[in-house]
Amino acid sequence: MTNPAPIPAKTKRNVTVLVAAQAILGAQMPMIFTVGALAGGILSSNPCFVTLPITMLVFGSMTTAPWLSSLMQVAGRRTGFLVGTLGGTLGALTAALALWVGSFPLLLLGSYLSGIYMSANGFLRFAAADTVEGDFQPKAISYVMAGGLVSALIGPPLGTAVAESYAVPFVGTYLAAAAINVVGAFLFLGLDIPRPPKPEPGADGGRTRMQLLSSPTILVAIICAMVSYALMNLVMTSTPLAVVGCGFATSSAGLVVSAHVIAMYAPSFFTGHLIARFGARTIVAVGLACLAAAGGVALMGVELANFFGALMLLGLGWNFGFIGATSLLSKAHTAAERGRVQGMNDSIVFGCVTVASLASGGLMNCSGGDVIQGWTAVNLAMLPFLALAGGALIWLAVMRPNGSRFS
Repeated sequence: MTNPAPIPAKTKRNVTVLVAAQAILGAQMPMIFTVGALAGGILSSNPCFVTLPITMLVFGSMTTAPWLSSLMQVAGRRTGFLVGTLGGTLGALTAALALWVGSFPLLLLGSYLSGIYMSANGFLRFAAADTVEGDFQPKAISYVMAGGLVSALIGPPLGTAVAESYAVPFVGTYLAAAAINVVGAFLFLGLDIPRPPKPEPGADGGRTRMQLLSSPTILVAIICAMVSYALMNLVMTSTPLAVVGCGFATSSAGLVVSAHVIAMYAPSFFTGHLIARFGARTIVAVGLACLAAAGGVALMGVELANFFGALMLLGLGWNFGFIGATSLLSKAHTAAERGRVQGMNDSIVFGCVTVASLASGGLMNCSGGDVIQGWTAVNLAMLPFLALAGGALIWLAVMRPNGSRFS
């Protein structure tokens, strides 16, 4: 058996920077997801729209992904990530101002601008794939995603600690998120990922978007990423509303979200190894099963233990489903197609997540009945989409039993 090739020092440094960025800058995401709907409840006059700040956050990510991916393709990953931190800073400051002056539209604008960072955060995993090749690629993706474990540990507690630091609730949370962006931006000065080479005149620029979508592997990877992320967002967005609505404290909601985010990222220490051992398709399938189990636990009751159990399974399902789909996608395109595929993937994924976050508030607050009935509706809504992703995986296994790369 031959020993694996040594990993270059620059590759190790790049992966380290990306892990640190996920850990530090990623802390703002659970903070904003925890307080976003609660802040919306303060400013919105219609209970059906309290999750609209989360929807605008994800909508900002969706609409940013295509042009941010193109920018990274031309100007490099570092430039794109710095643009993301600028958007995150402006968004958090705008949201803090919105709460201070009592403006719901301004809160939505701040959420949209924060979505620019959310989009950039999504490209951290692709940057990890860019900097390595071979069996270490899924491991590098997994290590970067594992940085989110630190963000899960520091984000929600920090957000809760400063939530009441000003006369207006949650202003301190958004100001803390702005500070995280400013500090985290300096990390990218140590990133050194070469820009993709410009194609020679007359060189093959790769497949068009429609041709890429006609590839079974790419199509199924996008579907599974879309379902994994959208269902995670659907349930997580309503969780603080459900926990508080069932009589538990806001701090309990923060603990549930924190446990959820830990479950999202802690498995990343070994997800890459599992993908290398069993294959991306198998790990995605396990992820979908975990998402289904999360819905089952949530439907069993509304005790705090049910919320913890359901949200931890939800996080684990997202981890396996989303990282597995990312690994599947990263092996199904050429370097010339990279920017096109990644931008298209994240635009579709976050477009569906946008719909899910908007639907979450409607199902939770406006589907009739009380909080428990709304929470039930949220979890039952997962079923048809799990069937879609599961069916897509089975279809791919039939169409490409050998897992051919560019098909």
